Amino acid sequence: MSWSGPEDIFLSTSLASYLDKKLLVLLRDGRKLMGILRSFDQFANAVLEGACERVIVGDLYSDIPLGLYVIRGENVVLIGELDMDREELPAHMICVSAAEIKRAQKAEKDATELKGSMRKRMEFLDLD
Repeated sequence: MSWSGPEDIFLSTSLASYLDKKLLVLLRDGRKLMGILRSFDQFANAVLEGACERVIVGDLYSDIPLGLYVIRGENVVLIGELDMDREELPAHMICVSAAEIKRAQKAEKDATELKGSMRKRMEFLDLD
């Protein structure tokens, strides 16, 4: 494939078209990071400026500031551009502090673990 000029770079499937744009990056561990893409390499390692982690628990959310953030490419599941003209979240979502969202995360995790332990206790009944 021949390139006629630098503008053809933006026609490729590379991350170059996302440079200097606000992105949402979904990581392998489920975290959602937002920030402005400043740099990347052939392994999809990326540098986000003004990065923050968006944590959502039920109808609560919090954006935890991270600053300049380097992401290893093997941890990236999805990268998408955020539309700055649209509202990012539904109207019913409530923004809370980082401490409150951590408490909500812990409560959600505890409830999930309790449900799992109850299921294990009830396995002897063989309800299937």
